[in-house]
Order: sequence, then structure tokens, then C-alpha cells
Amino acid sequence: MFAQSSSMVHKKEEIKAVIFDINGVLQLGNGYSNERNGSIEGVHNYIANKLKLSMDHYFDALDTSYALSIEGKISRKKAIQTIAKNLKISQEKLRLLFKKAYKRKFKKNKKLLKFASKLKKKGYKTAILSDQWHLSEEFLSPKKLTNRFDYVVLSTTAKVRKPNPKIYRMVLKKLKMPAKNTVFIDDRNWNIVPAKKLGMNTILFKDNKQTIQDLEKLGVK
Repeated sequence: MFAQSSSMVHKKEEIKAVIFDINGVLQLGNGYSNERNGSIEGVHNYIANKLKLSMDHYFDALDTSYALSIEGKISRKKAIQTIAKNLKISQEKLRLLFKKAYKRKFKKNKKLLKFASKLKKKGYKTAILSDQWHLSEEFLSPKKLTNRFDYVVLSTTAKVRKPNPKIYRMVLKKLKMPAKNTVFIDDRNWNIVPAKKLGMNTILFKDNKQTIQDLEKLGVK
């Protein structure tokens, strides 16, 4: 059994909407022994190795552009341009490196995506709430994936990222329902905390079996 602190599994109100994170939930780390945790660190390690750079040198090159990109405070063009210049490679090479890295280090969570589609057909509202930067948005949250959901809130367009409560309120506003009628699924405990404070039901994703069982305990089937 998982600790109660990980999931609010007691049913208080009828759940009408299920909100999913992407990295580490709908997109899983590829090549790991379990399903938990996306491979963001693996992506950065892959690119640094390909460019034969130390991790310190690599992260220095990302500088503030990467963080600003996550919150949409810098344009896609400017982010790629600045990072490519710092790494001394072309913008196209940078994009291709990230494309290969995301493809190698992540795999779509087909089982959970299928379950989400089933919930939508049954009348539940489904949504995505995820932190991305401009290139991860392109490769990890393409329209082909996000179009399966009723509502999508990404940090790049919301211009704020988790765990800031503002981004959780944005998805609740789109859903047009109280927090108590929603459940939010994320693989990072610090992203779960503000959702709980707003009154959302929450599930800390560890693997598909545990997550689906916790949803069922909340009456979501």
C-alpha cells in the first residue's frame, strides 16, 4: 500500500475532471527500471555528452534562457537562438539534438493515455497541466497528444509554472468547476502540495497500476 501522504484516496465529492501532468506521467522516462520520473536529466546528459561538454559548461550555456522559456517570458526564437549561440552550434543542430534526446529518453505512456480517452468518452472532463519549455513542448506535448484532452495548460503559454498556485487556478477556470470536483496527477510531490491546498484531490504518480487504482478509489472508473 502507498502512503496516504502520496494520494488523497478517500472520496469526498464526485470527481468530474481528471488533470494530468506530461513529463513523468503521460510521457515516461525511457530505459528506466520503473515508470516513475521523466528523463529531463537524461536529456541534458545526452546533449552534453554529444557536444563533449561538462555538465557545468552545458548548464552555463542554457543560462537563464531555458528558465525564461519555461515560463514563456522569452520567445521560442530568442531561446533557441541564445542557447545555440552559447553552445556554439547552429539553431537547427540544437533542435535536432533535443529531438533525438527526447525521443531516446521518453516514451508515450500508452496505457494511461488510453485510460484518459476512456474517461473522456464516459463524460469526464480531461485536462493537461504541465511545465514545458519551447522545445520540449514541440516534442513531448505535440498537438497529436494534447488534442486528446478537453483542456491544456502549459507553462509556456500560461507564463507561470508549477508549483505557483496561479497555474492551477488557470486549469480550474478552464474546467469551470470547483477544485473539489477535480483530481490532479503529477509525479513530483512539490507539485502536488499547492493542488491539495486549493482543495483538489491529488494522486502522486508512481506507476500506471497504482494511479488507476487510486482513481478508482475516488470513484473514477
